[in-house]
Amino acid sequence: MLLETPICDFGWQAPSFELKDPNGKSFSYNDVVGEKGLLVIFMCNHCPYVQRIIDDLVSVTNDLQNHGIGVVGIMSNNYETHPDDAPDKMLEFAQDTGMNFPYLVDETQEVARAYDAVCTPDFFGFNKDGGLQYRGNMDGLLKAMTQIAETGQGPEEQVPSMGCSIKWK
Repeated sequence: MLLETPICDFGWQAPSFELKDPNGKSFSYNDVVGEKGLLVIFMCNHCPYVQRIIDDLVSVTNDLQNHGIGVVGIMSNNYETHPDDAPDKMLEFAQDTGMNFPYLVDETQEVARAYDAVCTPDFFGFNKDGGLQYRGNMDGLLKAMTQIAETGQGPEEQVPSMGCSIKWK
């Protein structure tokens, strides 16, 4: 089912989290935030919307990390019903696409619920103080997150992201 993200709730504070990557290494919000902010991406392997943008996303995240923005991918789908999103497949996907950021498993889906994530991809751009400044689409991501790195503020006008619904348990 195709869904769109809600409009940005400027200043909404990022919920903390502690999740593991497919190898069992644990990461928290504080482990992945950069000196100028954090981009949280709810994503999965099988989604055609994610597959369509993944090369550009890897390139953009390289740029963002050079601007002091941390990046983390979170996979919240029920991989029992969608086995292409299972942790072993996440490792393959990350390696095959050259992802340069932690790709974490949200087993309980509590983090997706805390963020009110609705689709893949769903982008949450936070400033260095943990305030939400971007909830838009891939096309505006680099410009918005670079602006957040430079000023702490996201653009007023944002186009919602759209993608596949999160596969809830």
